[in-house]
Amino acid sequence: MDKRELLSQTKLFVLDLDGTFYLGSQILDGSLEFLHQTERLGKQFVFFTNNSSRSSKSYMDKLAAMGCRITREQILTSGDVMIEYLKRFHAGERVYLLGTPDLEENFRENGIRLTETMPDVVVVGFDLTLTYEKLERACTYIRNKAAFLATHLDINCPTAGGFIPDCGAMCAAIALSTGKKPKYVGKPFPETVDMILARTGVPRERISFVGDRLYTDVKTGVANGARGILVLSGETKAEDIASSETQPDAVFAGLGEMAEALSAL
Repeated sequence: MDKRELLSQTKLFVLDLDGTFYLGSQILDGSLEFLHQTERLGKQFVFFTNNSSRSSKSYMDKLAAMGCRITREQILTSGDVMIEYLKRFHAGERVYLLGTPDLEENFRENGIRLTETMPDVVVVGFDLTLTYEKLERACTYIRNKAAFLATHLDINCPTAGGFIPDCGAMCAAIALSTGKKPKYVGKPFPETVDMILARTGVPRERISFVGDRLYTDVKTGVANGARGILVLSGETKAEDIASSETQPDAVFAGLGEMAEALSAL
């Protein structure tokens, strides 16, 4: 299938944020035009980020400051997926959370029972407020049979000054200490796709995941019956594609090029 046909058949675009729609605090060229063309054609879009350090409202505010106003239903995070997973598989259980105040507030608003004492479940997010005490408690609880869950597997998070340890790096430390590996639920795992299917009702074969990372954004689509579109506006470079186990269904320079292609439909 050529790129134009893929775009034509896509009913829902699931867009990554940093490196795809914006870089840091700067919106990427063509991003808003892409949304305009999507809406013109009667297609849908939602944003999905693995970064669980901020709430959906925080992302909505950031996008609004860039001239992009969306509804709550149009932004999802790996933290949201974790909440749905806990409700389904650990309903009513006590959770010890390694997460930011934003993530903690999101959990509480959704009825997740947070605790500082012996929990049933330990959840690790991208915790920018991580302390040694938190790390120690998480390891102790996991050794004492608490389930070990994590929002996403990203090892590093890009910033203006370089990379900083992300959720996967924190989980690696805990796993090395306890001998236990976490269950991840964000991109590229099926739980993310299942949540999007449930919320949008769009068949998976009509969904395209768009992002700048092969191992999360693109893999979410190609490994779960949807499509995976790579944009070269962020982490992945063109020369990285050939050696990757995950191969995209299409490659674009960025959302600007995708907007141009949509404008011809």
